[in-house]
Amino acid sequence: MKEYQLKYGCNPNQKPARVYMKDDADIPFEILNGRAGYINLLDAMNSWQLVNELKEATGMTAATSFKHVSPTSAAVANPMNDRQKRAFFVDDIEGIDESPAATAYARARGTDRMSSFGDWIAISDKVDVTCAKLIQREVSDGIIAPDYDPEALEILRSKKKGNYTIIKMDPEYVCPEIETKQVNGIVFEQGHNNFKINRELLTEIVTENKELPESAVRDMIIALITLKYTQSNSVCFAEDGQAIGVGAGQQSRIHCTRLAGEKADKWHLRQTDKVLDLPFRPEVRRPDRDNAIDIYLSEDYNDVIGDGNWEAIFTEKPEPFTREEQRAYLESLKGVTLGSDAFFPFGDNIERAHKSGVTYVAQPGGSVRDDNVIETCNKYDMVMAFTGMRLFHH
Repeated sequence: MKEYQLKYGCNPNQKPARVYMKDDADIPFEILNGRAGYINLLDAMNSWQLVNELKEATGMTAATSFKHVSPTSAAVANPMNDRQKRAFFVDDIEGIDESPAATAYARARGTDRMSSFGDWIAISDKVDVTCAKLIQREVSDGIIAPDYDPEALEILRSKKKGNYTIIKMDPEYVCPEIETKQVNGIVFEQGHNNFKINRELLTEIVTENKELPESAVRDMIIALITLKYTQSNSVCFAEDGQAIGVGAGQQSRIHCTRLAGEKADKWHLRQTDKVLDLPFRPEVRRPDRDNAIDIYLSEDYNDVIGDGNWEAIFTEKPEPFTREEQRAYLESLKGVTLGSDAFFPFGDNIERAHKSGVTYVAQPGGSVRDDNVIETCNKYDMVMAFTGMRLFHH
């Protein structure tokens, strides 16, 4: 296929629209089902690069859930415990432990389920039947992967009344060394960001504590690769083989850190007994449960558990999960990893990170206030590595 005609561009008034290769080569993907839109393909190309790079860096099957050209999360197929399966709403998926693709996507989708509603999915490896059954029941716009089992493909084709977009990517495709785009008719050109993120990037540890376990190395790599494909400014919290909170596209880095931290906190809180044991009525759908949990963990909890409200959602009235209880639980956490796509200008980012259990930090360094940032890390016995490499993405 030399080009693909689109219905419209980012918005319905932006016509004509198409994708094609500048050198008249074949497009390196095949649309197996549905009709992809402009934003779908932007998500597909960015998300594919992310999971492909994660697979290369870790050797593990990787998945991501994308919305509006940024990942809500990315994950590798690290086995899930029972609490995580319940929190991610996948404890009823038969055979999920034997499916790396399903495990990776369950983690990615389960991180920030509110943001992942209507997502674009990328899987680094062949999509099997278990993964397809998981995707089948979630609200999603489309998927890109290098291959699909025949039965998995038929399951996915049944989504959205047969209109679910399924893309098969050429896994051997290599991005050109030079990339261009136009803004207001002006052509921008730059070298493709082919910088490799790996273990060697994390050797410059600048804190007093220099003990960096392999699990933290893995999570640093996941956080940094996730940031490489996240609209900047961006900060990513990671734990247990997945990004657990992404703060994207904020003008201030502390706002990135706060946003990512709030999402990471909710990821942890969803796995507590108070949330796992919420007595949902059996007819309440997963998206409505996600929304109820999000409100239950907020200051507006009475909107779902107040008299006259809880009856439509729960079989009995839940007890509040007070701010004091939440804070006490979060203060017990440790071992979380934090990555930043550019240097931290102030120690306030570390102060906020500490509140979400961060022990390990990876950031470029290079601020005139590096000493203050290092001092703040030392105060909390954190381990911080300077990567020396900014990861802006626009």
